[in-house]
Amino acid sequence: MNIIGRLTRDAEVRTTSQDKQVVNFSVATNDSYKNKQGERIEQTTYFDCSYWISAKVATLLTKGTLVELTGRVSTRAWTGNDGEPRAGLNFHTSNIKLYGGGKRTETVQATAQAGSTAGQGTEDDLPF
Repeated sequence: MNIIGRLTRDAEVRTTSQDKQVVNFSVATNDSYKNKQGERIEQTTYFDCSYWISAKVATLLTKGTLVELTGRVSTRAWTGNDGEPRAGLNFHTSNIKLYGGGKRTETVQATAQAGSTAGQGTEDDLPF
């Protein structure tokens, strides 16, 4: 699944009890549609995202950054401090594309073999 949205806060890097690092961030996506009465309805959906491949990307994931994410969605449910049931969407990210902020689009590719960032070079780095 692909989603495009803006980060709602700066990314945070956390370390699990097994010493694995995960980058956590939140993205808001906007959608609109017309209801039966012809009124335009705006809808915002929030995703809690995780990225396990490289913690280095966290420095690029700042509030307001427009990103395109590839990954899979899962749901979660819990009971809030007020005793009310809550639900949320988790997005397990495998690929991140950053838009804006410069002349080039930076891409972070997730591959199972190499846990590194790619696409951040300049035109001088091209192999041809």
